[in-house]
Amino acid sequence: MSSYKLTEQTVLAALSNVEEPDLKRDIISLGMVKDVVLGVDSVRFTVVLTTPACPLKELIRQRCEDAIHTHIGPEVAVQVDMTANVTSTRSDAPLLPGVKNIIAVASGKGGVGKSTVTANLAIALHKSGAKVGIIDADIYGPSIPVMFGAEEMQPQIVQIDGQNRLQPIRQFGIKLMSIGFLVPPDQAMLWRGPVASRALQQFFSDTEWGELDYLLIDLPPGTGDIHLSLVQTVPVTGAIIVTTPQKVAIADAIKGLAMFRQPQINVPVLGIVENMAWFTPAELPGNKYYIFGSGGAAQLAEKFDVPVLGQVPLVQSVREAGDEGKPALVSDEGPATEAFREAAEALARRVAIRNATQDQTKRVEFTRV
Repeated sequence: MSSYKLTEQTVLAALSNVEEPDLKRDIISLGMVKDVVLGVDSVRFTVVLTTPACPLKELIRQRCEDAIHTHIGPEVAVQVDMTANVTSTRSDAPLLPGVKNIIAVASGKGGVGKSTVTANLAIALHKSGAKVGIIDADIYGPSIPVMFGAEEMQPQIVQIDGQNRLQPIRQFGIKLMSIGFLVPPDQAMLWRGPVASRALQQFFSDTEWGELDYLLIDLPPGTGDIHLSLVQTVPVTGAIIVTTPQKVAIADAIKGLAMFRQPQINVPVLGIVENMAWFTPAELPGNKYYIFGSGGAAQLAEKFDVPVLGQVPLVQSVREAGDEGKPALVSDEGPATEAFREAAEALARRVAIRNATQDQTKRVEFTRV
């Protein structure tokens, strides 16, 4: 016979003392606990996290066990199962109805490794259990087909509800769409801005993305037609800024960050990823050489009150992996891949906080003067 007052009500009451670390509310009021199963001096239940990439899952698990032991009894056997349901503020969306979060990946200038960061963040999120896609929005210089070893692939056309739809290319578990899949790689894109913008819009309207937790938009450098077309076409959950430490990159990153904070655009900036933060030779994995300077991303983050999601070292194997069409996170282990994993966890965490504390981003409507 049980020596404890173990009922569903007492379990839920005990767990109401467990605070979700980021959202600062208890997990019961947040609706994170389900499937409570009682036994003799034992309880099992499921905690639904806001993302499978949650870096705090073990902390939450321990807090749940401690709450049961403190408020019901120290000898109660506790089994906490973890699952995840990625949150979203998108509802009744005419475009991309199955996509929960649209994340813009931007940079002020070219050459900072934005596509490398996008590819590896996507792989890290996928490995955590999330459903992920990438739109390569760099119409004039697409990199994603090369980085995923898919240059020779072409999207299939399928009929859905009487309409022709493009099927994204799937590689390493990621759904991909790029102008590089539709145009020969040796053909220059001599398109004016409006034509390039319409191509991007078709990636949203004419592609069958299905259900995704995160759709990453790999934007071209700078601020221009493609960026404006993005925020006019779909409500963007948030943006991340990729930069390198040197002064010229930071100066351009400021412009990219400021664009999203323009009152008429008003897309939340989720954080900064500092790529090539230091150089680490393969033969000296413990050494750091700050060949591009240091502290740039930290200064940018402090000035604009946004977090640094991660610092990724310059490692030869990451460059080689991209050139070989197999992003480093697919197989490599090392300081750079660990940095990408940590950045992906931080990104998922920021998305969850943003969705819990801010309203849906509005699709931008510009009026001609």
